[in-house]
Amino acid sequence: NTLVGSTSCLPNAAGKTGRLVLKKLEEDPRYEPKGLVRTEASARKLLEDREIRCPLEHMVISDVTSPTFEEDLPSGLEGMDAMIICTSAVPRISRLSLAGAILKMPWNIIRRKPAFDFRKLQFKWKHGGYPEVVDYHGQVAQIELAKRLGMRKVVIVSSMGGTNSNNFLNHVGKNKDGSGNGDILLWKRKAEMHLVESGLNYAIIHPGGLVDTPGGQEEFVLDVDDKISSYHNRTRISREDVADLCVAALGINQNCSFDCITIPRVNVNG
Repeated sequence: NTLVGSTSCLPNAAGKTGRLVLKKLEEDPRYEPKGLVRTEASARKLLEDREIRCPLEHMVISDVTSPTFEEDLPSGLEGMDAMIICTSAVPRISRLSLAGAILKMPWNIIRRKPAFDFRKLQFKWKHGGYPEVVDYHGQVAQIELAKRLGMRKVVIVSSMGGTNSNNFLNHVGKNKDGSGNGDILLWKRKAEMHLVESGLNYAIIHPGGLVDTPGGQEEFVLDVDDKISSYHNRTRISREDVADLCVAALGINQNCSFDCITIPRVNVNG
């Protein structure tokens, strides 16, 4: 996450998207960011990243999922103007389910079915960081911190697909009988509603599938309520483009919520 201060900003900075947000804020003379990370190990990785060049005094270490999150925060955050929340639970493929899917490949080929059945894969959450814990309680904790500090703006990076409770992402982490710790998009939307009802000025960004490609190469497509999926089959966007949208959102005074993807530019010269 990123806390932003001339405008000061506090972004989540441990994940891929958050690190890009922090990098862009560090390079922008309008902002004085501090990177919020959950562990000392994450802070060390950021300090070693030569592209970000984030000084030690710009690191804030506190676990957003901890009951003592606010108590563990260091002093000196007063005066921060904005927060960019990139918090998200991280799924990991179950090795056992992956091995099973691989072993079934020859049989699937003989039966003239797709060799690899992705539907058979099962997922677990990294370090027990379930969506309810990370995407809801973790985000709510940060929103409440923004309220206490009197921040003028909160930006959340959420996800497309939240209007469909049957979206496949909601099944990640669940068992075959439907039990387990899933519903990541539903928990994200619940956190969004907490922000909307908080009274804070907000921007909610719903990106399509995130890819690790250079930004600025394609055209943005913006819409709402997952309508993009009805007229674009390819719903993806680079993390760098999402980071650019986060920084741009800091300059928007009105509340907004939108979906975003990118598509290849049309060559008007043929």
